[in-house]
Amino acid sequence: MEFKDYYKIMGVARDATQDEIKRAYRLLARKFHPDVSKESDAEARFKEVGEANEVLKDPEKRAAYDKLGANWKAGQDFSPPPDWNSGFEFSGGGFTGGDAAQFSDFFESLYGRDFSAGRGHRAPFQAKGEDHHARVLIDLDDAYNGAIRTITLQVPEVDAQGRVAMRERKLNVTIPRGIRAGQHIRLAGQGAPGPGLGKSGDLYLEIEFRAHSFYRVEKHDVYLDLPVAPWEAALGAALNVPTPGGMVELKIPAGAAAGNKLRLKGRGIPASTPGDFYAVLKIALPPADDDAAKEIYRNMAAQFKSFNPRSKLGV
Repeated sequence: MEFKDYYKIMGVARDATQDEIKRAYRLLARKFHPDVSKESDAEARFKEVGEANEVLKDPEKRAAYDKLGANWKAGQDFSPPPDWNSGFEFSGGGFTGGDAAQFSDFFESLYGRDFSAGRGHRAPFQAKGEDHHARVLIDLDDAYNGAIRTITLQVPEVDAQGRVAMRERKLNVTIPRGIRAGQHIRLAGQGAPGPGLGKSGDLYLEIEFRAHSFYRVEKHDVYLDLPVAPWEAALGAALNVPTPGGMVELKIPAGAAAGNKLRLKGRGIPASTPGDFYAVLKIALPPADDDAAKEIYRNMAAQFKSFNPRSKLGV
């Protein structure tokens, strides 16, 4: 995917003020409006400018975009990294220039769901302050045991000079046991202040799990790729296996094959109906890194000379 340099499209510096961005958009929108422009690519340029403005005029989307673009180099193919916008606190502004489907695949991949789902246009007045939202990362162990964690959020704000600046705020958050990815924790009164004497809005934290070195999560189930020796798979074995809830003894049946899934019922993420834990077998071969090991493999080849691991391929 091609990275979109919205600052270049708008012809402004990366530290441009919000007013400078507004003026640049007005000039370019008039220049490339399909009803008045004689440029051959006016419609495409008008759409491109509108997309860039949709991001840069919004301090929240702009701050996230700036973080994303900091590690991109010209000429590289672009793919947004997982959880690229975690830790950003944003409000309910939504899109003002159209929905994400009107813009490029680049825009859709970044903002199509994360910044628009459940968000409408700001009302001109409301007694209660706006609700804020943020996606946060927690450890899988927190979902198994529950925890109190300090969460640091980045809050984009426009400073006195009209530039987007980041403010950090820290919150102590109780993470309930059994929470799953995609669920929300509501912090009452931690959103935007209400106008006048109105109540503050709420802050909703959408939960995602940090990548684990050997577990992976699918909804409420947890998976582990479990290496086993060839003789353990062939003859069967009883192995100590780590789970987020502690070590358990797992029996490997004789004749097990790579890819077999062994289920530990109820050992997934806790809940009234808990998930399951799956050990997915992977055959680990001892290295043939010395003469003795190589001789063992030669003997195996002689003993199992009728065995054809590719018989199902017709060869």
